[in-house]
Amino acid sequence: MNLPKIIGITGGIGSGKSTVAKALRLMGYHVYDTDSEAKKLQNEHQAIILKTKALFGEQIYTKEGLDRKAVARLVFADASLLSKLNEIVHPVVEDAIKQWIEKNQNDQFLFVESAILLECGFNKYVDSVLLVSASEELRIQRVMARDGVSAEQVKSRISHQMSEDAKIQQANYIIRTDDEVPLQDKINTYLAWL
Repeated sequence: MNLPKIIGITGGIGSGKSTVAKALRLMGYHVYDTDSEAKKLQNEHQAIILKTKALFGEQIYTKEGLDRKAVARLVFADASLLSKLNEIVHPVVEDAIKQWIEKNQNDQFLFVESAILLECGFNKYVDSVLLVSASEELRIQRVMARDGVSAEQVKSRISHQMSEDAKIQQANYIIRTDDEVPLQDKINTYLAWL
């Protein structure tokens, strides 16, 4: 039996990761979105909820679930809190990724989308790292339009992420989303390259 080739999709904020993942889904491929899965687990997984409350206090959860804006304020002010939160969430997400890969063993390609694929070591589960990239100027414009935030706020978020150069060093392939070439053509070129 041939095992699937597992591809990690990563890139900085506003690079177009989600757009590439959406295009792959439309092409019929399975894509595991670690960011949305982590958010779901933070609201449903009892061990995560208990440990997160112990870290930030009971008030960090509201009737709607985890207060993400409050968490963001706290972790951007104190990097050690972000590290502790990651220690709570990442092992559970890792287990979920492994189970998802196991469940989809019959696919030719599987895609794991993660903004922090390289930073948190999820890349150990993939055979190839696909970096989605765009100019910083375009990324800032995209995030401002998407999130209704200022350029300064986007630049602050970018400054907290691994640099583009560092990601390029670890990528096997790069898809740029700031030119006129149709995305599906780029994806097909990448899959043929694999």
